[in-house]
Amino acid sequence: MTQSSVLVTGACGEIGQALVQALAARGARVVTADLAPLPESIRALPVEHLQGDLVNRVKQFYDYDFDIIYHLAASLSAKAEIASEEAHRINVEGTMQLLMMSAYRAEKYSKPIKFIFPSSIAAYGMPNITAKKNAGRVKEDDWNTPHTMYGCNKLYCEKLGIYYGQFFGQKHLDANPPFMPDFRAIRFPGLISAFTVPSGGTSDYGPEMLHAAAQGKPYACFVRGDTKISFMAMPDAIKALLMLTDAPREKLSRQVYNIAAFAPSADEFRARALKAFPNADITFAPNPRRQGIVDSWPEDVDDSSARADWGWKPDYDEDKFFDEYFLPEIRRKYEI
Repeated sequence: MTQSSVLVTGACGEIGQALVQALAARGARVVTADLAPLPESIRALPVEHLQGDLVNRVKQFYDYDFDIIYHLAASLSAKAEIASEEAHRINVEGTMQLLMMSAYRAEKYSKPIKFIFPSSIAAYGMPNITAKKNAGRVKEDDWNTPHTMYGCNKLYCEKLGIYYGQFFGQKHLDANPPFMPDFRAIRFPGLISAFTVPSGGTSDYGPEMLHAAAQGKPYACFVRGDTKISFMAMPDAIKALLMLTDAPREKLSRQVYNIAAFAPSADEFRARALKAFPNADITFAPNPRRQGIVDSWPEDVDDSSARADWGWKPDYDEDKFFDEYFLPEIRRKYEI
């Protein structure tokens, strides 16, 4: 990917900051886009930043020659439930316009453009706790009945990407290869960074709990202690995005992939936090709406397709995540 031209939307978010750093280290020419100015963590990197509303900015992107698009910009789950129309505008219309731009450029310049899309376990929807517990590790095509606007948006955008990657412009399919967006998506579990504090995600109870404990702040967890979904260290999320980007198209059996790492309960998160920070004040105060959302997500996912197709394997299991990544880094961050 050396010296490729890359667009990263939502570059100021948790994933965006880490991804931009990784791309810059690879020597990519990076253009970033976000509502916010660049944060300090990536401000010194050699990137061109376009600040403003994505939906209103897409026409400007037609002037750039992008080889790869990482479309990270999104209205996250908690906010999307409150402002559903705005979430649809950002999550769906923004994605649609970028896919249209990718299709236009792919056809005009006779080259595929890789379109990398971070989807989410929110695309799943389990009907009740019993079904969730009985389902085990869920495959990509099971239980695709999301209960939230965010999940509906993500699932629909997956389908839009598949359409643009396989069926758009049927009259051009006799080209060899047909020049259409090369759409690839990862359904991420909850992601945890030691460097950035999350906001707006329904899976954020885990990282919020840990950051609060490290800072000596009380934290009331918004889900029950027995709540369980899959999580992943942020470095593994970035690794997965880059691995999927680099994978030869002919090796991929699908366009949307699960990836997984570890799946602790909220009680187990609390026990880890108390072991590291014995004075931590962590209680449980479940929010019925947010609890219902997390209860609709699987306890864990089956990532065998990613492992078989592009060699996916996380670097961090639960123990290594806490002992070698999160705790050492967060102690440095908060000078503990």
